[in-house]
Amino acid sequence: MSPAPVPADLLTPLQKEGFAFVPAKQNRKFLKGFGLKDWAGFAESWNHLGLDRYMADGGHYRRRRYATYSIPCLPETGPDGRAPARPVIQPKPPQPHYQSRDYNPLNGDIERWFAPILPEISTHPALQATLQAAGALATELTPPERRPASWHAEVHQFRIEADTEGHGKPTPEGLHRDGVDFVFVLMVKRHNIREGETSITALDRETLLGSFTLTEPLDAALVNDHRVFHGVTPVEALVPGQPAYRDVLVVTLRHE
Repeated sequence: MSPAPVPADLLTPLQKEGFAFVPAKQNRKFLKGFGLKDWAGFAESWNHLGLDRYMADGGHYRRRRYATYSIPCLPETGPDGRAPARPVIQPKPPQPHYQSRDYNPLNGDIERWFAPILPEISTHPALQATLQAAGALATELTPPERRPASWHAEVHQFRIEADTEGHGKPTPEGLHRDGVDFVFVLMVKRHNIREGETSITALDRETLLGSFTLTEPLDAALVNDHRVFHGVTPVEALVPGQPAYRDVLVVTLRHE
């Protein structure tokens, strides 16, 4: 099956501004073109994440799973002039997540080994569709002469909890870049929380380019990591003492 085309209303803001907020309705339609199915089953897997034990601030408010994949960067047309088949996404062997302190002053310069994404989630059509779509977007946004043979994708399942410890911090490192080419953030679920506003600034970290809050499942933030900084405000419980959390899927892409 051929990949779905990338609509101009997704490409244009990324090309002009370096970021885009994509409402759930628009994003769902886009992902369905890549085979999105069983969203409820995919979202349920966020109830089975492991505690992030690498938080240098001592916090216990973040749970996650992690995996890496290779996404072939296909040409716009195949040898026969037709659109190529969807790329076969290959999982990579388990490896640590690493960022330098230049990009993550809180948790950088160490290898962080997280619980792996479960096999049934790795092959789930919702994740596969998201990776297909992310690869298509990244390819379209990259000039042909600079496109890699494949994209290195890092996938993070995050749950940020707001409980008796106080605020949960989606980006404890503050306003930042990730040291990749593109970042895709997909809202999975918000439960009993407020705040969690995303801010986008220019490279001077002062000029605000936009702000929005991912509230609905499948709301998305798309970011060109070379052009902007991004950050998310802490979340807090609406009803103290009750479970309160923010679930997101984060996919980053860089040249292999």
